[in-house]
Amino acid sequence: MNLLLKSTTALALNLGVLTGPAFAGMDEAKQFLDTEIGDLSTLSRADQEKEMQWFVDAAKPFAGMEIKVVSETITTHEYESKVLAPAFTAITGIKITHDLIGEGDVVEKLQTQMQSGENIYDAYINDSDLIGTHWRYQQARNLTDWMAGEGKDVTNPGLDVADFIGTSFTTGPDGKLYQLPDQQFANLYWFRYDWFTDPKIKAEFKDKYGYELGVPVNWSAYEDIAEFFTGKTIDGQTVYGNMDYGKKDPSLGWRFTDAWMSMAGMGDKGEPNGLPVDEWGIRVNDKSQPTGSCVARGGATNSPAAVYAIEKYTQWLDKYSPPAAAGMTFSEAGPIPSQGAVAQQMFWYTAFTADMVGDGAKAVLNDDGTPKWRMAPSPHGAYWEEGMKVGYQDAGSWTLMESTPVDRAKAAWLYAQFVVSKTVDVKKSHVGLTFIRESTIQDKSFTERAPKLGGLVEFYRSPARVRWSPTGTNVPDYPKLAQLWWQNIGDASSGAKSAQEALDSLCQQQERVLQRLERAGVQGDLGPKLNEEQDPEVWLSQPGAPKPKLANEKPQPVTVDYDTLIASWQK
Repeated sequence: MNLLLKSTTALALNLGVLTGPAFAGMDEAKQFLDTEIGDLSTLSRADQEKEMQWFVDAAKPFAGMEIKVVSETITTHEYESKVLAPAFTAITGIKITHDLIGEGDVVEKLQTQMQSGENIYDAYINDSDLIGTHWRYQQARNLTDWMAGEGKDVTNPGLDVADFIGTSFTTGPDGKLYQLPDQQFANLYWFRYDWFTDPKIKAEFKDKYGYELGVPVNWSAYEDIAEFFTGKTIDGQTVYGNMDYGKKDPSLGWRFTDAWMSMAGMGDKGEPNGLPVDEWGIRVNDKSQPTGSCVARGGATNSPAAVYAIEKYTQWLDKYSPPAAAGMTFSEAGPIPSQGAVAQQMFWYTAFTADMVGDGAKAVLNDDGTPKWRMAPSPHGAYWEEGMKVGYQDAGSWTLMESTPVDRAKAAWLYAQFVVSKTVDVKKSHVGLTFIRESTIQDKSFTERAPKLGGLVEFYRSPARVRWSPTGTNVPDYPKLAQLWWQNIGDASSGAKSAQEALDSLCQQQERVLQRLERAGVQGDLGPKLNEEQDPEVWLSQPGAPKPKLANEKPQPVTVDYDTLIASWQK
């Protein structure tokens, strides 16, 4: 990406000066502010220097230490690894190695550290989806107590935790903060605004379906739009009405645990997550103890709503997506809409915004650099009800493990705070477009850039954004349970099993993990306590999730005009 390349080059030109511990201090900090930050900060230059002076002073006891941290590979973390880590090393004398690996590999390393007690990394940026795991196992440092106690001397007085927009996702039921957000992105609906507003296309759609072409509010309208566009020739190429991915790969699991089931309406009402049944179909009791995943124990993972969710996914992947999509992973499928042959995508991560506005996205950009596309809230399925979770938001967050020695945890915590600091955050957000701070979202530089970001700024400034949330605390062991999803859903996406067969297998495997955790007692009073199995009808006849099968799974389609929607957010 141009911004990242420019930043890396600028820093490299100054490596003769910024060379490490012997030169650490405010001269290096000022050079960093001059060459990298400029006026892209919510702080004045004087306050930037004040914050940098604090880092210089706080880091002195740790100068010369070599610290290793890890994150998944996305644009935001590439910027941290290639630009901010060398700058931090130069300013503080703490040598940071910031490794970039696949998201699944991050979870695997974290799991290994939890099981072995070996300090593999001094800090992790891992998804807040693990909040239920961290809260129950108590192997991650509780940051609320850390910042007030053992880590007080290395906690930035200007950190301003209240300015972070995602701390509700990283707080356990005990009210303690276990992770600090570093980057956030939502799962939204993406569509070709230029096609949806073309008078000829609009007239053709209304003539065929009897209602206005617009942003689909429900899956019924999404399906009609997918059918309408698939096979049409626009701008000299054949286009498709849906984009997705289906390769049997760990990323296929995220495709579903990232709230696809709640979008369909599988779980219960509740924000940020459904209670007592969440978007994984796991039920908990009033003590937050998981009690089941299958319908026979009061869960919903194999319920009619879940089957509907999988069947719609597989139908749309097969009928309305580019043929190659079924063999793609998350990262391979992400840039495809930027090539110009996709009309809409329901399940689109805003982490790909940077790819959609870069040099490789000219097919979907106007001559002035404004996008031909927009993003909007994703539509919901037939089982969805008002008050339910509407979508997923990823919150990659800093996590300090208890197995990390105190001095190493302190040095790593300094780096974590540096890359999320108010001095740095606006610039980092312009590179990666993964907002974590309210002050950054409201910065004038994003008001100026908003027209070129296709609705991203409007979404994050809207009251709607709080309704998108990560996996909640019902999931007691994310690493063990998450790996079951892609293997079972892969059987459905490949046609090896029906949706019902795949989900029956999934919920049974989830319950076997819950049973092992219950027998082992490793999570104490917070661990699973499974319900006895009953006739599924006992649960299906009760209010809430699991829900009985609907007589009509394709209700009346509803669309909304995009510009009207945006205007409603700005009132």
